[in-house]
Amino acid sequence: MANGSQVLDERSLAVSDPVSDAPPRKHFTADLIFRHITGFFAFFVLLIMAAIIVSLFIGALPAIRKFGPGFITSATWNPVTKVFGGLVPIVGTLVTSAIALLIAVPVSFGIAMFLTEMCPMRLRRPLGTAIELLAGIPSIIYGMWGLFVFAPVFSEHAEPWIDSHLGRLPLIGTFFSGPPMGIGVLTAGLILSIMIIPFIAAVMRDVFDVVPSMLKESAYGLGATTWEVVRKVVLPFTKVGVVGGIMLGLGRAIGETMAVTFVIGNSHDLQASLLMPGNSIASTLANEFTEAVGTLYKSALIELGLFLFIITFIVLALAKLLLIRLSRFEGKRS
Repeated sequence: MANGSQVLDERSLAVSDPVSDAPPRKHFTADLIFRHITGFFAFFVLLIMAAIIVSLFIGALPAIRKFGPGFITSATWNPVTKVFGGLVPIVGTLVTSAIALLIAVPVSFGIAMFLTEMCPMRLRRPLGTAIELLAGIPSIIYGMWGLFVFAPVFSEHAEPWIDSHLGRLPLIGTFFSGPPMGIGVLTAGLILSIMIIPFIAAVMRDVFDVVPSMLKESAYGLGATTWEVVRKVVLPFTKVGVVGGIMLGLGRAIGETMAVTFVIGNSHDLQASLLMPGNSIASTLANEFTEAVGTLYKSALIELGLFLFIITFIVLALAKLLLIRLSRFEGKRS
C-alpha cells in the first residue's frame, strides 16, 4: 500500500505541474522572441535619435560651411545680407531657462514638501489634482495670459521698482535696468517658471510619497524635525527622481516655443539687461522658419535647431554625471 500511495503522489505532482508538461524548447523560443522584440524597441529609439541628428546636420551643413564656429559667437542676424549668427537665440534660451529653474525648483520643492509632510489629509487630493491640472494647460494659453495680463501688470508695478532699486546696484545693476516695457527676457523666464512648476512639483510629490514610512518615523522618533527628515532621509532616498523631475521641467523650458514667443520680444539685439527684449532658439524657429527664403537662411535656422538638440543633450549628460557623483558618496558617512 505504501508503494502504491507513493506512485499516486508522484503522478499527482506530475499532473499538477503545468511547467513540466511544456517542452523546454518552446519556453526558450518564446523568451528569445520576447528578448529580441524588446531589444528592437530599445534600439529603435536610438535609431530615431540618430536619424534626427543626421538630418539636422545635413540641413545645417550649408550654414556650417559658410559661417563655421563664428556662428556661435556672432550676434548679427540679417536675412537681407544673408549674415546669420546664433549668439542671441542661444543666450536667450540659456538665460530664460536658468531664470525659470531658479524660481521653479525651490517653489516646487516647497509644494511637494507641504503636500507630503505637512498638508492635512483632506486637502492633499484637491491640491494635488490642481497641480496636475496646471501641468495640462497648453503653452499658448500661458503665452496669451502672459502677454495680455501678466506683462501689463509687470511693466506697471514690478519693472519700475526693479529699475529704481536693483538697477542702481554696482555689479548687477546692468542686468536690471531699462524701460518698463513688460515684455523681455525676464518676463519670459517668469512665465516659463510658472509653466514648469506643476511638472517638477508633481514628480517631486510622487517620489516623496514612495519613501517608506518606517524611515521617516524612525527619524522623527530620534527627535528630527520635519526639515531634517526631508534633508537627511527623503532627499537621499529620492535624489534620482528629484533630479529627473528637475530635468523634465528644464527640458520643457529649453524647448518651449509659443509661450516664450508671446512675451520675450523677439529681438535679435544682444542686450545685457533682462528687462529688454530678446530671443530664443524656439521662438526664432517659430517666427522665421515659414518666412525663410533661400537655402542659407533655412540652413541657419536648422543649425539653431541642431544647437538646441546639443544643449539638451549636454544638460541631460550633466544631470547623469551629477547622479553618478552623488552615488559615490553613499554610505561614506555614518
